[in-house]
Amino acid sequence: MTPRARIFIVDDHPLVRDWLSTLLRQQPDFEVCGQAEDAPSALAGMAAKPPDVAIVDLSLKGGSGLDLIKDLRLRHPDTAIIVLSMYEETHYAERALRAGARGYITKRESTTRIVEAIRQVRAGRLYGSSDLLARLAERMIGRAPPPAQGAMATLSDREIEVFQRLGRGQTTRRIATELSVSIKTIQAYCARIKAKLNLASATELMREAMRWVESESREEARE
Repeated sequence: MTPRARIFIVDDHPLVRDWLSTLLRQQPDFEVCGQAEDAPSALAGMAAKPPDVAIVDLSLKGGSGLDLIKDLRLRHPDTAIIVLSMYEETHYAERALRAGARGYITKRESTTRIVEAIRQVRAGRLYGSSDLLARLAERMIGRAPPPAQGAMATLSDREIEVFQRLGRGQTTRRIATELSVSIKTIQAYCARIKAKLNLASATELMREAMRWVESESREEARE
């Protein structure tokens, strides 16, 4: 008999973790082996016996899911990682796959697709929307043009994390605390973001960040 896939859930919302645990335990070939709300707890929980699959949210308590994905790829290369996020693919899916994830799915998807995603990555395949996988395939064989280099595409993973947190109304002090860096480091990120997005002041930066977060939320609501 094939052993059940051991799955670890990383999400900062207890209700989401409980919902996922209930869903996965209904599958005869799955076993939920642990859960965590942040990166340090996740790394500690997986240290002794790495899971077969880790389901990771991009927005975590006190940190970035992208950073956690990178850490997991280094520490546990045999663990397949799936991103389950509230954010649409536009700005995040390819970043997540470059960081080391094997699948990307949004929280609005059906439970059937979530289960399917786990089985696909467990079998060694990538999982994502047909558009995402087509773009990746075309790029691998050199037939696709490079991704559109709009202003947002020029931001690094950490810069987009800071930009997103600004858009949620977090202060630079709170961002520094949650990301475990100095305020000067966050200010340096903000300066680079302003330069890349051609913004003249901190007020413009905050306004643009809030506008962007609101537009992402509206897009999600329409879906």
